[in-house]
Amino acid sequence: MTIRTIIVDDEPLARRGLELRLRMAADIEIIGQCSNGREALAAIRDQKPDLVFLDIQMPGLSGFDVLAELQPHELPMIVFVTAYDRFAIQAFEARAIDYVLKPVDDARLAATLTHVRELWEQRAAVAERNQLVHLLAELRGSGEIEAGNSLAPDVRTPQTPAWLPIRNGRETVRVPVQAIEWVDAAGDYLCIHAEGNTHILRATMREMENLLDPRLFQRVHRSTIVNLTRVKSLRAHMNGEYFLRLEGGQELKLSRTY
Repeated sequence: MTIRTIIVDDEPLARRGLELRLRMAADIEIIGQCSNGREALAAIRDQKPDLVFLDIQMPGLSGFDVLAELQPHELPMIVFVTAYDRFAIQAFEARAIDYVLKPVDDARLAATLTHVRELWEQRAAVAERNQLVHLLAELRGSGEIEAGNSLAPDVRTPQTPAWLPIRNGRETVRVPVQAIEWVDAAGDYLCIHAEGNTHILRATMREMENLLDPRLFQRVHRSTIVNLTRVKSLRAHMNGEYFLRLEGGQELKLSRTY
């Protein structure tokens, strides 16, 4: 069997160079190429590749933003394509996340493909995503819910806030609660998806569940809370579970427990 692969890079020459090298590996099948993060998200969800070579620094939606948008069941194996400095590379290595530096070195790419083949034999998507979100929180910072009077209550539901004030360093971003599409857990962090952005918090699902209006938000999985008004359709799975499709096209797993 071949490892179905997508290349994501905003530079055509970089995509072409990586393509030529990967075509020399008999077990790598290139099924698509993307020039930006939005294309990458759509291709990953539509084609469900085994492996993605993902450029980090892209205009608009970065490689990190793409990862933050993906659910554990959507996540392929990720190899970063990066020109980052030594500090970031050390962070990648500490998390056992594969990378290739630009310009791509043949020996490094061969070592990466060896690691990919090992992972392909026995993958753990949830653990991988947790590592990636942890890395993202370290490089970009993670926020926290600002306590106090900034949690402005909704007049219809006095117990719950209308806004989530998320503090990251000196900046506080006010996220409208009704704009939140879904929340998912990644290890010690939560990813709040709202208005096309992903906010990473150091918090627990229990804390978020207690904060949000239960008439609007429902726990659908041990690691996922969904805004019920954003659910477009429900699709049954053969094992008794379901998949919820949101207005934005995302699919979230609804476990039998919930």
